[in-house]
Amino acid sequence: MMLVEQSPVPASVLPLDAFRDHLKLGTGFSDAAVQDGLLEANLRAALAVVENRTGKAVLIRAFQWTVQAWRDLSFQVLPVAPVVTIDGFQIVDRSGTVSVVDAGDFALQVDAHRPALKSKGFCLPTIPVGGSAEIAFTAGYGADWDGVPADLAQAVLGIAAHFYENRSAHGVGETEVPAHLMSLLGPYRNLRMFGWG
Repeated sequence: MMLVEQSPVPASVLPLDAFRDHLKLGTGFSDAAVQDGLLEANLRAALAVVENRTGKAVLIRAFQWTVQAWRDLSFQVLPVAPVVTIDGFQIVDRSGTVSVVDAGDFALQVDAHRPALKSKGFCLPTIPVGGSAEIAFTAGYGADWDGVPADLAQAVLGIAAHFYENRSAHGVGETEVPAHLMSLLGPYRNLRMFGWG
């Protein structure tokens, strides 16, 4: 199983101004943009922490997920939420031959924590031995920062500020995130039972 982010979050969508305000950095100076690279790096690190801890994509972007076997024959839980659309679905055999699955044969089962690719028939297409299924999908809360839920946005800014304020000489922040910031992620975490996510 392999998840690939097809379109990384562009710098233009990152909330640099909101982050500067959060840090109470001075404005109006000629060298105000000198820290933009550092601010962006800390925002990206905070986004990674939030997304890894929750399994949620904060900002909307494209992903491709490759699996070698289905966990259930009629549906497959997707690894990231919230999924907006399924953009493509194909089966690849061991020789690399691609068979595109008709869009009428499957549907997106929308769920806040466990969105799934669901067969409209009895079961999903068979994955041949040595082959794989490739599912392209778009996931995330908002196309820009205004579309991100307020508590999730606050968690990202708070974690980024923690990294910024505790950075070393190399510009890398501490990895241990304070509990009060992690508590903001509670509603977005998926409860996993018996090893099933």
